[in-house]
Amino acid sequence: MKVAGFTFIRNAILNDYPIAEAIESILPICDEFVVAVGKSEDETLQLIKDIGSAKIRIVETTWDHSLKAGGRVFAEETNKAYQAISADVEWAIYIQGDECIHEKYLPVIKKEMEATLDDVMIDALLLKYKHFYGAYDFVAESRRWYRREIRVLKRLPGISSYKDAQGFRINGRKLKVKLIDAYVYHYGWVKPPKSLNLKMNNFKRFYNDGQFVQQEESVAEDFDYGNADKVLHFNESPPAVMKARISKANWKFKFDPTTQQINRNLKRKLLQWIENMTGLRLFEYKNYKIVKRG
Repeated sequence: MKVAGFTFIRNAILNDYPIAEAIESILPICDEFVVAVGKSEDETLQLIKDIGSAKIRIVETTWDHSLKAGGRVFAEETNKAYQAISADVEWAIYIQGDECIHEKYLPVIKKEMEATLDDVMIDALLLKYKHFYGAYDFVAESRRWYRREIRVLKRLPGISSYKDAQGFRINGRKLKVKLIDAYVYHYGWVKPPKSLNLKMNNFKRFYNDGQFVQQEESVAEDFDYGNADKVLHFNESPPAVMKARISKANWKFKFDPTTQQINRNLKRKLLQWIENMTGLRLFEYKNYKIVKRG
Protein backbone atom coordinates (compact mmCIF):
# COMPACT_ATOMS: atom_id res chain seq x y z
CA MET A 1 0.00 0.00 0.00
CA LYS A 2 1.59 3.25 -1.17
CA VAL A 3 0.62 6.47 0.61
CA ALA A 4 1.21 10.10 -0.37
CA GLY A 5 0.78 13.27 1.63
CA PHE A 6 -0.08 16.53 -0.07
CA THR A 7 -0.65 20.17 0.78
CA PHE A 8 -0.30 23.73 -0.51
CA ILE A 9 1.23 26.81 1.12
CA ARG A 10 2.22 30.41 0.47
CA ASN A 11 3.68 33.10 2.77
CA ALA A 12 3.85 30.66 5.68
CA ILE A 13 6.36 32.74 7.64
CA LEU A 14 4.57 36.06 7.20
CA ASN A 15 1.29 34.48 8.27
CA ASP A 16 2.83 32.28 11.00
CA TYR A 17 1.58 28.94 9.65
CA PRO A 18 3.02 25.77 11.24
CA ILE A 19 3.40 24.19 7.81
CA ALA A 20 6.65 22.36 8.61
CA GLU A 21 5.03 20.80 11.66
CA ALA A 22 1.93 19.93 9.61
CA ILE A 23 4.01 18.05 7.06
CA GLU A 24 6.19 16.35 9.65
CA SER A 25 3.13 15.20 11.60
CA ILE A 26 2.04 12.79 8.85
CA LEU A 27 5.35 12.20 7.08
CA PRO A 28 6.04 8.91 8.99
CA ILE A 29 3.17 7.09 7.24
CA CYS A 30 3.78 8.62 3.81
CA ASP A 31 5.97 7.19 1.05
CA GLU A 32 6.04 10.56 -0.68
CA PHE A 33 4.82 14.07 0.04
CA VAL A 34 3.87 16.71 -2.54
CA VAL A 35 3.91 20.37 -1.51
CA ALA A 36 2.56 23.04 -3.86
CA VAL A 37 4.53 26.13 -2.81
CA GLY A 38 3.10 29.37 -4.14
CA LYS A 39 5.36 32.26 -5.06
CA SER A 40 5.81 33.98 -1.70
CA GLU A 41 6.98 37.25 -0.20
CA ASP A 42 9.02 35.41 2.42
CA GLU A 43 11.26 32.34 2.67
CA THR A 44 8.48 29.74 2.56
CA LEU A 45 10.18 27.76 -0.21
CA GLN A 46 13.39 27.47 1.80
CA LEU A 47 11.38 26.54 4.91
CA ILE A 48 9.96 23.52 3.08
CA LYS A 49 13.36 22.57 1.69
CA ASP A 50 14.85 22.76 5.18
CA ILE A 51 12.57 19.96 6.40
CA GLY A 52 15.20 17.83 4.69
CA SER A 53 13.17 14.75 3.81
CA ALA A 54 13.81 12.79 0.62
CA LYS A 55 10.08 12.00 0.57
CA ILE A 56 9.17 15.62 -0.16
CA ARG A 57 8.66 16.84 -3.72
CA ILE A 58 8.03 20.54 -4.24
CA VAL A 59 5.85 21.94 -7.01
CA GLU A 60 6.40 25.68 -7.39
CA THR A 61 3.23 27.53 -8.37
CA THR A 62 1.84 31.01 -8.94
CA TRP A 63 -1.54 31.78 -7.40
CA ASP A 64 -4.27 32.96 -9.75
CA HIS A 65 -5.79 35.98 -8.00
CA SER A 66 -8.72 35.97 -10.42
CA LEU A 67 -10.01 32.85 -8.61
CA LYS A 68 -10.92 34.68 -5.42
CA ALA A 69 -14.70 34.20 -5.45
CA GLY A 70 -15.36 32.01 -2.43
CA GLY A 71 -11.69 31.18 -1.96
CA ARG A 72 -11.46 29.11 -5.16
CA VAL A 73 -7.72 29.70 -5.42
CA PHE A 74 -7.21 27.45 -2.36
CA ALA A 75 -8.94 24.57 -4.13
CA GLU A 76 -6.94 25.18 -7.29
CA GLU A 77 -3.65 25.01 -5.38
CA THR A 78 -4.79 21.86 -3.59
CA ASN A 79 -5.58 20.28 -6.95
CA LYS A 80 -2.10 21.12 -8.25
CA ALA A 81 -0.58 19.16 -5.37
CA TYR A 82 -3.01 16.26 -5.69
CA GLN A 83 -2.45 15.95 -9.44
CA ALA A 84 1.33 15.75 -8.90
CA ILE A 85 1.04 12.61 -6.73
CA SER A 86 2.61 9.51 -8.30
CA ALA A 87 0.26 7.33 -10.33
CA ASP A 88 0.91 4.20 -8.25
CA VAL A 89 -0.22 5.81 -4.97
CA GLU A 90 -3.30 4.17 -3.44
CA TRP A 91 -4.10 6.55 -0.56
CA ALA A 92 -3.52 10.30 -0.22
CA ILE A 93 -3.46 12.23 3.07
CA TYR A 94 -4.27 15.93 2.91
CA ILE A 95 -3.08 18.38 5.55
CA GLN A 96 -3.49 22.14 5.55
CA GLY A 97 -0.86 24.60 6.74
CA ASP A 98 -2.47 25.21 10.13
CA GLU A 99 -3.25 21.57 10.95
CA CYS A 100 -1.42 18.67 12.60
CA ILE A 101 -2.23 15.06 13.36
CA HIS A 102 -1.02 13.75 16.70
CA GLU A 103 1.34 10.79 16.36
CA LYS A 104 -1.01 8.65 18.47
CA TYR A 105 -3.54 8.70 15.60
CA LEU A 106 -1.15 7.59 12.85
CA PRO A 107 -1.51 3.84 13.60
CA VAL A 108 -5.31 4.27 13.61
CA ILE A 109 -5.26 5.96 10.22
CA LYS A 110 -2.92 3.40 8.71
CA LYS A 111 -5.02 0.51 10.03
CA GLU A 112 -8.19 2.02 8.57
CA MET A 113 -6.51 2.58 5.19
CA GLU A 114 -5.47 -1.07 5.09
CA ALA A 115 -8.92 -2.29 6.17
CA THR A 116 -10.86 -0.26 3.58
CA LEU A 117 -8.44 -0.26 0.65
CA ASP A 118 -10.46 -2.83 -1.31
CA ASP A 119 -13.87 -1.69 -0.11
CA VAL A 120 -15.50 -0.12 -3.18
CA MET A 121 -18.13 1.52 -0.99
CA ILE A 122 -15.50 3.70 0.68
CA ASP A 123 -13.88 6.59 -1.19
CA ALA A 124 -12.29 8.34 1.78
CA LEU A 125 -11.88 8.49 5.55
CA LEU A 126 -13.55 11.18 7.63
CA LEU A 127 -11.57 12.60 10.56
CA LYS A 128 -12.79 14.51 13.59
CA TYR A 129 -11.50 17.95 14.56
CA LYS A 130 -10.20 19.77 17.59
CA HIS A 131 -10.14 23.54 16.99
CA PHE A 132 -7.53 25.15 19.23
CA TYR A 133 -8.44 28.67 20.18
CA GLY A 134 -6.53 31.67 21.44
CA ALA A 135 -3.78 29.55 22.98
CA TYR A 136 -2.44 26.01 22.71
CA ASP A 137 -4.20 24.87 25.90
CA PHE A 138 -7.74 25.83 24.88
CA VAL A 139 -10.10 24.25 22.35
CA ALA A 140 -13.34 25.76 21.10
CA GLU A 141 -16.50 24.59 19.41
CA SER A 142 -18.88 26.43 17.16
CA ARG A 143 -21.83 25.29 15.09
CA ARG A 144 -20.43 27.43 12.29
CA TRP A 145 -17.18 25.47 12.17
CA TYR A 146 -16.69 22.03 10.64
CA ARG A 147 -16.34 19.26 13.22
CA ARG A 148 -15.42 16.55 10.69
CA GLU A 149 -13.71 16.64 7.32
CA ILE A 150 -12.17 14.41 4.67
CA ARG A 151 -8.41 14.28 5.07
CA VAL A 152 -7.60 10.75 3.82
CA LEU A 153 -8.79 9.72 0.37
CA LYS A 154 -8.20 7.03 -2.20
CA ARG A 155 -6.27 8.04 -5.29
CA LEU A 156 -9.30 7.78 -7.58
CA PRO A 157 -9.82 9.38 -10.99
CA GLY A 158 -12.15 12.37 -10.86
CA ILE A 159 -11.36 13.53 -7.34
CA SER A 160 -10.82 17.25 -6.92
CA SER A 161 -10.82 19.86 -4.17
CA TYR A 162 -14.21 21.46 -3.56
CA LYS A 163 -15.03 25.16 -3.21
CA ASP A 164 -12.35 26.69 -0.92
CA ALA A 165 -10.44 23.44 -0.27
CA GLN A 166 -12.35 22.40 2.82
CA GLY A 167 -13.27 19.04 1.28
CA PHE A 168 -13.31 16.97 -1.90
CA ARG A 169 -15.72 15.57 -4.47
CA ILE A 170 -15.45 12.97 -7.23
CA ASN A 171 -16.90 13.92 -10.60
CA GLY A 172 -19.14 16.39 -8.82
CA ARG A 173 -20.68 13.99 -6.28
CA LYS A 174 -19.99 13.72 -2.57
CA LEU A 175 -17.44 11.13 -1.48
CA LYS A 176 -18.57 8.05 0.43
CA VAL A 177 -16.65 8.05 3.68
CA LYS A 178 -16.02 6.07 6.84
CA LEU A 179 -15.86 8.08 10.04
CA ILE A 180 -12.81 6.99 12.04
CA ASP A 181 -11.63 7.65 15.58
CA ALA A 182 -8.80 10.04 14.75
CA TYR A 183 -8.51 13.79 15.12
CA VAL A 184 -6.99 16.65 13.18
CA TYR A 185 -5.68 19.41 15.43
CA HIS A 186 -6.51 22.77 13.86
CA TYR A 187 -4.37 25.70 15.04
CA GLY A 188 -5.75 28.43 12.80
CA TRP A 189 -7.12 30.41 15.76
CA VAL A 190 -3.92 30.15 17.83
CA LYS A 191 -1.98 33.34 17.23
CA PRO A 192 -1.39 36.63 19.06
CA PRO A 193 -4.52 38.83 18.75
CA LYS A 194 -2.93 41.17 16.23
CA SER A 195 -1.85 38.21 14.10
CA LEU A 196 -5.41 36.85 14.11
CA ASN A 197 -6.65 40.19 12.79
CA LEU A 198 -3.95 40.08 10.12
CA LYS A 199 -5.09 36.57 9.18
CA MET A 200 -8.68 37.77 8.80
CA ASN A 201 -7.53 40.66 6.62
CA ASN A 202 -5.52 38.27 4.44
CA PHE A 203 -8.47 35.91 4.05
CA LYS A 204 -10.65 38.75 2.80
CA ARG A 205 -8.23 39.13 -0.10
CA PHE A 206 -9.19 35.66 -1.35
CA TYR A 207 -12.94 35.75 -0.77
CA ASN A 208 -13.60 39.02 -2.54
CA ASP A 209 -15.46 38.99 -5.86
CA GLY A 210 -14.30 42.46 -6.85
CA GLN A 211 -10.89 43.93 -7.46
CA PHE A 212 -8.00 42.29 -5.60
CA VAL A 213 -7.82 43.75 -2.09
CA GLN A 214 -4.39 44.74 -0.87
CA GLN A 215 -3.39 43.86 2.69
CA GLU A 216 -4.59 46.52 5.13
CA GLU A 217 -1.84 48.57 6.76
CA SER A 218 -3.74 49.20 10.00
CA VAL A 219 -4.27 46.05 12.08
CA ALA A 220 -6.06 46.13 15.45
CA GLU A 221 -4.14 44.97 18.51
CA ASP A 222 -7.15 43.19 20.11
CA PHE A 223 -9.22 40.36 18.65
CA ASP A 224 -12.92 39.69 19.22
CA TYR A 225 -13.14 36.05 20.37
CA GLY A 226 -16.92 35.96 20.11
CA ASN A 227 -17.03 33.56 17.15
CA ALA A 228 -16.86 30.43 19.36
CA ASP A 229 -19.85 28.82 21.09
CA LYS A 230 -17.88 26.96 23.75
CA VAL A 231 -14.29 27.21 25.03
CA LEU A 232 -12.66 24.45 27.09
CA HIS A 233 -9.26 23.77 28.63
CA PHE A 234 -7.12 21.24 26.73
CA ASN A 235 -5.00 19.22 29.13
CA GLU A 236 -3.68 16.47 26.86
CA SER A 237 -0.16 16.19 25.48
CA PRO A 238 0.32 18.07 22.18
CA PRO A 239 1.76 16.49 19.03
CA ALA A 240 5.50 15.99 19.40
CA VAL A 241 6.18 18.12 16.31
CA MET A 242 4.39 21.09 17.90
CA LYS A 243 6.21 21.16 21.24
CA ALA A 244 9.03 23.48 20.15
CA ARG A 245 6.58 25.99 18.63
CA ILE A 246 4.34 25.85 21.71
CA SER A 247 7.31 26.52 24.00
CA LYS A 248 7.98 29.77 22.12
CA ALA A 249 4.44 31.17 22.47
CA ASN A 250 4.80 34.66 23.94
CA TRP A 251 1.26 35.97 24.39
CA LYS A 252 -1.52 35.46 26.92
CA PHE A 253 -5.03 34.35 26.02
CA LYS A 254 -7.13 36.23 28.54
CA PHE A 255 -10.35 34.24 28.21
CA ASP A 256 -11.26 32.12 31.26
CA PRO A 257 -14.01 29.57 30.43
CA THR A 258 -14.68 29.02 34.15
CA THR A 259 -15.78 32.62 34.70
CA GLN A 260 -16.56 34.16 31.30
CA GLN A 261 -19.51 33.54 29.04
CA ILE A 262 -19.55 33.84 25.27
CA ASN A 263 -22.28 36.09 23.96
CA ARG A 264 -24.61 34.10 21.70
CA ASN A 265 -27.99 34.89 20.26
CA LEU A 266 -31.05 32.86 21.25
CA LYS A 267 -31.00 30.70 18.11
CA ARG A 268 -27.37 29.66 18.64
CA LYS A 269 -28.05 28.91 22.31
CA LEU A 270 -31.07 26.75 21.45
CA LEU A 271 -29.28 24.79 18.74
CA GLN A 272 -26.28 24.25 21.02
CA TRP A 273 -28.58 23.02 23.81
CA ILE A 274 -30.17 20.50 21.43
CA GLU A 275 -26.72 19.28 20.38
CA ASN A 276 -25.59 18.96 24.00
CA MET A 277 -28.69 16.96 24.93
CA THR A 278 -28.95 14.70 21.84
CA GLY A 279 -25.57 14.74 20.13
CA LEU A 280 -27.27 15.90 16.93
CA ARG A 281 -26.04 18.99 15.14
CA LEU A 282 -29.13 20.22 13.30
CA PHE A 283 -28.66 21.83 9.88
CA GLU A 284 -25.00 20.78 9.77
CA TYR A 285 -23.33 21.13 6.37
CA LYS A 286 -21.86 17.81 5.22
CA ASN A 287 -19.80 17.60 2.07
CA TYR A 288 -19.70 13.79 2.29
CA LYS A 289 -21.88 10.69 2.76
CA ILE A 290 -21.06 8.53 5.77
CA VAL A 291 -21.11 4.78 5.12
CA LYS A 292 -21.53 2.63 8.22
CA ARG A 293 -18.81 0.03 8.69
CA GLY A 294 -17.76 -2.19 11.60
